[in-house]
Amino acid sequence: MPARAAKRVIPRWIQLVGLPLVLLFLWVVAGAVRHVVFLFLVALLIALLLSPLVRTVQRVRLPRGFAVAIVYLVFTLALIAAIGAIGTVVVSETKTAAKRLDSYFTDVNGRTGQVDADRDVDRLQKWLNSHRLGGIDVRDRGHRLVRDIRKHEVGKYTNKVVSFVEGSAISNGKLLFNTIVIFVVSIYKLLDFPKLEGALDRRFPAHGGSDALVLRMERSLTSYVKGQALVSLIIGTSAGVGLWLLGVFGWLPHGQKYALLFGAWVAFTELIPYLGPWLGAIPATLYALVVHPLSAVWVVLLFLAIHQVEGHIVVPNVMGSALRLHPLLVIFGLLAGGEIYGLPGALVALPLLAAGRAVWEFFAERVELEPWEEGGEPPVEVELESPPAAASR
Repeated sequence: MPARAAKRVIPRWIQLVGLPLVLLFLWVVAGAVRHVVFLFLVALLIALLLSPLVRTVQRVRLPRGFAVAIVYLVFTLALIAAIGAIGTVVVSETKTAAKRLDSYFTDVNGRTGQVDADRDVDRLQKWLNSHRLGGIDVRDRGHRLVRDIRKHEVGKYTNKVVSFVEGSAISNGKLLFNTIVIFVVSIYKLLDFPKLEGALDRRFPAHGGSDALVLRMERSLTSYVKGQALVSLIIGTSAGVGLWLLGVFGWLPHGQKYALLFGAWVAFTELIPYLGPWLGAIPATLYALVVHPLSAVWVVLLFLAIHQVEGHIVVPNVMGSALRLHPLLVIFGLLAGGEIYGLPGALVALPLLAAGRAVWEFFAERVELEPWEEGGEPPVEVELESPPAAASR
């Protein structure tokens, strides 16, 4: 086994003066070019995630440039297909749900002169009466609420929702420039990773059995991906099983028929911090509103329970174990990322924490701060002046 390289010792005067100045300078610069820094960090994360695939393609004895091109071509096509499919489904389902909701409050039955909402109010009152809850009168208030909704033309609001969703889908095209920048920067990083590893190995020699910095960061991000996949699987399965049980017990008509589809959607949206849980609950809630509005209450309660367990138990513990971070640090990272850069900041917070831990461990093995031992020699030599001679008598 090769001898362990000596650590580089940072003098105390640099710790006292240089490091605080460097940190202050980096903070000011990062604040001034925050958007650019964010784009480069995202590009770095993408490059680190795709680097193992590039090395796998290189085993076929292809040059690194061709390997990078092949991996990025496949990655880009898959990303475009996924975004296009999801955007089409979201817009289409939103239009369908908006039309059904509009019809629910506005289409009058020729024989009864009532809309579907009025009939459901009567059914609810009948159910209360049959269960000895006749003292609860919801018929008059329910019909009054339906009339108020019809008077304010619910179609206007549903059309606004559709327009908002369509506008959001179109506005994603404005992200094209940033996406191109991220892809170009990440390609350059992937091509230069071997040079970076060589420079780091020369400057900070590897210890016995120690991995290079880039390889450590790649493994930390792989652990993040595995942890995130496990979280998505747990939450998606919980939602699917819960909706299936609601369907079996009759609290969500035909819920067991669509439980698998809704569960898969919840698992996918779980990849998005903060906003993902809400997006995952929307299709099932809209379905419940259209099929039977009362069942929407049970669906909302189910997702509220799942999200409480997710936010306080599943995510902190699963991601903390995968990233080897304390659950409190995981929660702090998500909150800090959202506070600094909104939803995109929360999205990259945990991958950055994972990569940051790898960087910390790498340099902790190779760099050491000079200890501030009490009674030690001063960092600057001081010549002591001899005491004046006693005056002669």
